[in-house]
Amino acid sequence: MTSYWLVLVMSSTGLLVRTNPQRGSETDRQQIQQSLYCYHTELGHGSEIINGREVEPHSLPYMALLESSKPDCGGILIDPKWVLTAAHCRKIQTVLLGVHSIKEKKNEQQYRQVRKVKRSVPHPCYDSKEKNNDLMLLKLDKAVKQTKWVKTLKLNKAVTEPAAGSVCKVAGWGKTKNDATTMSDVLMSTNVTVIDRMKCNSKDYYNLAPYITKNMICAGWNGKIKADTCQGDSGGPILCNEDLVGVTSFGHGCGIQNKPGVYAFLTENNLNWVKKTMKTNE
Repeated sequence: MTSYWLVLVMSSTGLLVRTNPQRGSETDRQQIQQSLYCYHTELGHGSEIINGREVEPHSLPYMALLESSKPDCGGILIDPKWVLTAAHCRKIQTVLLGVHSIKEKKNEQQYRQVRKVKRSVPHPCYDSKEKNNDLMLLKLDKAVKQTKWVKTLKLNKAVTEPAAGSVCKVAGWGKTKNDATTMSDVLMSTNVTVIDRMKCNSKDYYNLAPYITKNMICAGWNGKIKADTCQGDSGGPILCNEDLVGVTSFGHGCGIQNKPGVYAFLTENNLNWVKKTMKTNE
């Protein structure tokens, strides 16, 4: 008897399904399940704090500084053993907590906790070309000790998408000027204004290159202050009403009005992926 199995084909118009008169392997079935998952979660670079201000030292105790061979990205401590960041922050080896000034290692020694990355788990549907689902979890080699200077940022059970015009906070050690060659020494923060997704996709903005999906939040300056994120801020938080709603993902240039920052949005599906990943990798 001939066995039929499904072949899934992604096209620009949606998901196509056809049958193939061959026996599907376990690998085939896993790929089909993965394609279905990514389809239902829907089918984007790094960012700096432009026109920001230095935060009060250790006032954002959940902020993580991520290093490969050097400081590279930001992240958010969401569990004593887990940091949430952007999937494009590759080859992260070390996570530093309790940092305000990158250079002041000696003076900040009493506050800092350093952990090695035991496992990196990028979102299964991360698309490096289209920048979609730019999320990654880093499991630490051992749990951090929560102190006055190092604390987790609790995830909400559900995240409400911020409306256009909402003012939200971003933070990071990224560059503070477009032409800067190094990251900021101290943790910086600024407020950005959420921009309607349709407007962000319009020809005057990103013009669908890439397409700003429902998995993304578009936010930048309000026409008066060129607030933005930039290289080095990737993986850091965007908070609306002090709730974590996303992670710094990409932008074309920094502080450009019609090329605002784009953030990976913690949709219901993405939030479920985060929680499931932490639970199944304890």
